[in-house]
Formats: sequence, C-alpha cells, structure tokens
Amino acid sequence: MGAMGTHDIRRLTPDDAPLARRAFTMMAEVFETDHAPLSDAYLVRLLSRPEFWALVAVQGDEPVGCVTAHTLMMTRAEVEEVFLYDLAVRPDCQRRGIGRALVTALCDGAAALGIDTMFVPADDEDTHALDFYRAIGGEASPVTFFTFERA
Repeated sequence: MGAMGTHDIRRLTPDDAPLARRAFTMMAEVFETDHAPLSDAYLVRLLSRPEFWALVAVQGDEPVGCVTAHTLMMTRAEVEEVFLYDLAVRPDCQRRGIGRALVTALCDGAAALGIDTMFVPADDEDTHALDFYRAIGGEASPVTFFTFERA
C-alpha cells in the first residue's frame, strides 16, 4: 500500500500467514493481553476474508505496527462501513507517524472500494487513544459499547 521512510505498509493476504502471526503477537504484546497461537489454517481462513483488513507496517521483515478492521454491510442503505478493531505500534516505534500512516492506508483502501465511513471504539480512560484519534481527524461520538460473554 505504500512506503513511508524505512517502513512499508501493506495489506496482508493468505500468503502472509507467518507475518500475520508475528504482527498479531506484537499487537497482543503492545496491549499486554494474553494471546493464543493461531494456526496456519486459521490465519489463512481469516486473511482470505475480503471483509477482513490486516495492514502491517514492517521494518525489514519485522512488523512494527498493525491495524485490523472489518467491513460491515449496513441495513439503512446499500452501503458498507469499516470498523477499525485494533491498532498497535511497537512502543519503540511510536510517535513516528506509523499509526497515522496505517489508519490513512486503511481509509484509502476503503475509499478505493467506495466505502467512505470508518469508525473505531476507544475506551474513555484510554486518553492516549482518544488523543491520537482526535489528532488524526476523528470525531468523537456519544456511544457506549456493551459486551456479552457466555461462559
């Protein structure tokens, strides 16, 4: 999807399962969350879905940032919107424009498909994320997400 200095940003394909595994592990480490290893079959199935987006910023062959998103079909009109699910940049690579470049690449890729709306949830207490999304042009919406988990 384009180069930015020493970082290359591209959308992952089913052929990129090893890089996807490293990128998703990096994201879990940035978020300090537990994560389970993903099988090649799962990664190929995930990366084969046209409505799933995984864009990675690589330095050399190592992921330094990644954004994942999902295209959702709406019911109020025959339109789609992109739900930005996760965005992470390795701590030693933050504040270098990588996060902004990943979101821009996602927006550009969606726009090329005729999708002009993207949205992202951010926890109210995550001031870093709130400041970041505002700085790159996002507008806050008054919405609350609810989670339902079944044991």
